[in-house]
Amino acid sequence: MRPLILSFAAVAAFCLSAAVQAQSPSIPTAIYIDPPADAAHPAGMAVLHIPIHGVEINGIVYTPSGAGPHRTIVICHGLPGNEKNLDLAQAARRFGWNAVTFNYRGSWGSPGHYSFANDLEDADAVLAYLEDPANAARLGIDTKHIVLAGHSLGGWVTTQAAAHHPELAGAILISAADMARAASQPREKVVALMRENMESLNGTPEGIADDAIATVRARTFTSAAPGLAKLPLLVLTSNDGLAPNAEALAQAVKAAGNSRVTVIHAATDHGWDDRRIFLEAAVLDWLQKLP
Repeated sequence: MRPLILSFAAVAAFCLSAAVQAQSPSIPTAIYIDPPADAAHPAGMAVLHIPIHGVEINGIVYTPSGAGPHRTIVICHGLPGNEKNLDLAQAARRFGWNAVTFNYRGSWGSPGHYSFANDLEDADAVLAYLEDPANAARLGIDTKHIVLAGHSLGGWVTTQAAAHHPELAGAILISAADMARAASQPREKVVALMRENMESLNGTPEGIADDAIATVRARTFTSAAPGLAKLPLLVLTSNDGLAPNAEALAQAVKAAGNSRVTVIHAATDHGWDDRRIFLEAAVLDWLQKLP
């Protein structure tokens, strides 16, 4: 997603007050060394067809070597999803986790029409699919240790889904964009936002914008804070103009009683294009510290 840009003063003020500035984390070996091969339980990849309202959305799961079940991270892509964080998924697999990615309805070949409201339903459908006992057994998923992560729009999807999935082991926001705030702009700005982000989306900028205005304006970051009060939360922000909103969410979650909130700010762009290893290291380090 092309991020909404705040004033330089607002971004600078946030960067001075961020909870944690970018400090070089130790680099886990999973980022640069393949694990030992396991002939009995080799690493693999499975295609997923996840049912939702009469269609099946597309997904994949990268499965690690070794006997399962394995902890699992689910990564929600952004708008439109050009950056799918597959390098992070591969690093998580080398780290011994299943890594699941999927495409919302109406995006990147998944059937149906695209809408922000559908994105939220699709995330719920993916979690229900993975937590189903038969699917969990087939895919080697430890259902007590599923982490939901999201980049940009996917970060907003993660806030909304995790808020009503207390069974999750944690949630990760990567340069999260509050799409409810975006949908609260004048209609012409919402249409312009969509017109710039229509790659591989099924719909029109006007139709998607009108649906967003009608359905998701109340689903703000802060509205999710009470539901995130008991969930370990990692908030990764960058110099894209979106950091203040994510930091405000982190503070609201802390105020709701959550002492397990980690905020890390990196001086990079919305896609973390020159900090990919930093991003992977920060996520794996946080995953390692989960109970």
